[in-house]
Amino acid sequence: MTLLLAAIGAAAGYLTAPEFALVGVAAALAIGIFLWVFVNTSGPKFILQISGAREATHEEDQMLHNVGHEVAIAAGVPMPKLYVIEDRAPNAFATGMDPRKGIICVTTGLLEKLDRDELQGVVAHEMAHIRNNDVRLMTTLALTVGLIVLLRDAFLRSRWRYGGGGRSRDGNQVLAILAILLLILAPVFATLLHFAVSRKREYMADATAVQFTRYPDGLARALEKIASDPDELEAANKATEPMYIVSPFQKFHEVSSALYSTHPPIRDRIRRLRAMGIEQRTGAPPWEKD
Repeated sequence: MTLLLAAIGAAAGYLTAPEFALVGVAAALAIGIFLWVFVNTSGPKFILQISGAREATHEEDQMLHNVGHEVAIAAGVPMPKLYVIEDRAPNAFATGMDPRKGIICVTTGLLEKLDRDELQGVVAHEMAHIRNNDVRLMTTLALTVGLIVLLRDAFLRSRWRYGGGGRSRDGNQVLAILAILLLILAPVFATLLHFAVSRKREYMADATAVQFTRYPDGLARALEKIASDPDELEAANKATEPMYIVSPFQKFHEVSSALYSTHPPIRDRIRRLRAMGIEQRTGAPPWEKD
């Protein structure tokens, strides 16, 4: 992703003037570092604000606090801060760029519609994201993809507004063509890579959650309830969609692991969890039981 970002800067600089290629690389990386520092320091707070989350209290959310403590001990990480979104749709996400500063946010719908075992499975999934440093990884990837698209669009708009000529004609025409192709294709490659990593980390978080709880059926039932719930999550938007345990906009409607999907198919996740439960109860993988 860093190489793609640097390449976008080099392509934009080269098409402006061949001698500006390295300047473009430096500018792109400098902007990326600045935005990463901003997101690292203020990102989680901003996400909680736009989601309308409040900090959970022992009086109102005692079961959430109890489950959070249990899973934190099993995961071997500090107790994360717990937040609640007033929304009837059951869902949850984790944020915080460091396991020592982890944050788990759940909706009131999740607390109302899930039993304790199911809630424990969801909290364990989000705790897995925190312990596995998925929050930092996915935030960095999303930031890089957004910056690549932003730089590409800004360059194309400036070329459209001020003309497509310029000093880039003094350079090698083959390199100019390659630079144009890179500007077109790099955002696509970056987005596909981001979504592919996101899907893999969801599978990994499910498996890690089972290590914490030793009860895969709890998370499987929770995913079924969340995905089939008819209420829409009003607090979600396209920016926060990849963070939720189940995509608020796809749910059971997704039929395959599409390239442009941030989450694996719910049915596939549930099937894998059920298989873990069979193996746990019988002591052997399900394909060996026949």
